Amino acid sequence: MVRVRLEAPFPGYGRGSNGYRRILAALACAGVATFAQLYSLQGLLPLLSRDLDVSASQASLTISVATLGLAAAVLPWSFVADRWGRVRTMGLAIALATTFGLLVAAAPNFETLLVLRTLEGAALGGIPALAMAYLNEEISPLHAGAAAGAYVAGTSLGGLSGRLLAGPVADLSDWRMATLTVSLTGACAAAGFLWLAPRPQGFSPVTDTGFTDMLARLLPPLRSRPLLALYAQAFLLMGSFVSVYNYLGFRLEAPPYLLPATAVALIFLAYLAGTVSSRAVASVAARFGRRTVLLASIAVMVCGLAITLAAALPAILLGLVLFTAGFFGAHSIASGWTGSMAAAGRAQAASLYNLSYYAGSSVVGWSAGLVFQTLGWPALVATLAVLAAIAAALAAAMLPAGRLAPPPPAHH
Repeated sequence: MVRVRLEAPFPGYGRGSNGYRRILAALACAGVATFAQLYSLQGLLPLLSRDLDVSASQASLTISVATLGLAAAVLPWSFVADRWGRVRTMGLAIALATTFGLLVAAAPNFETLLVLRTLEGAALGGIPALAMAYLNEEISPLHAGAAAGAYVAGTSLGGLSGRLLAGPVADLSDWRMATLTVSLTGACAAAGFLWLAPRPQGFSPVTDTGFTDMLARLLPPLRSRPLLALYAQAFLLMGSFVSVYNYLGFRLEAPPYLLPATAVALIFLAYLAGTVSSRAVASVAARFGRRTVLLASIAVMVCGLAITLAAALPAILLGLVLFTAGFFGAHSIASGWTGSMAAAGRAQAASLYNLSYYAGSSVVGWSAGLVFQTLGWPALVATLAVLAAIAAALAAAMLPAGRLAPPPPAHH
């Protein structure tokens, strides 16, 4: 008689374990490699606008095409990762993105710059598309929410590091040297990810090959009303968030503020509020429920947005801090909820969230520039407040209320 040994499914790393710490450290490196490169140009848009003789909304296309490339690529990356594995695919994506990032600094004209930024964004799509799926497969369900918050906090630090590094380097040289410096930093972070990420144990490769099988994995999340509501949060809230950071620099470099690039880069220190809030919301959500905390986070965003209407620079910065804290709180809840809500097609559910997130960054981030150029900052604030109100209405109508369900008892 042949005995067949059935292995129990991997229960996931618990908080405090070596595997848990290594996964969070690896994903922090991935966050730096991704978001430092993706948004490094955001604080340099006024410099780039002058150097290449383009308008504010045209300059913002360097952000929009990168996020559009990322949005278009997240689903293809998720299907590749279902066969290759999360870590191998993320490693390939980071390597490609860093290569394109290094070429961006040498772009001879604005059109070539847009093509390279699109390719860089498409390569970067392999990171956020897979990070949440990887995290939910490798970490115990008991601690996955806290780990998701820690990952989002890491992405906020990644975005902050790229912007803070780019501003002073640009002041000393130009925007090209600034982007080159950020890309080299991203290469070091990519190496850190590959070194730290533990061998996957919760991953099972998908062996289907047909288009029909791929489509079948996409349909469950597209039929779920709660998931569709979360995708709407991603589109509307991220679109609002990136718009504020795209155009606030133009406002602050103009009279009466006349801030230099280094000082404008310092406004991104407001990201630290997001680093704190994205980790704090997990425990608050366990007590009051995810939907309640999501709606409260959106309310904080709108309050912060309203405060930026003030003329005094300290008030503008206070508003920016509140707005940023609210956004990252909402994003942490929505992205973590997406991963835990999807019973089937988890990588595809997470990828659809990211597609919506970066589509919002591209579409709203660019079109908001037309509002800003034509009607000014107050009109931009009013437009973004309406988008946030729509997101809140959809969340209230389509997402389940109540606290998080307690985890199932462990089986030994």
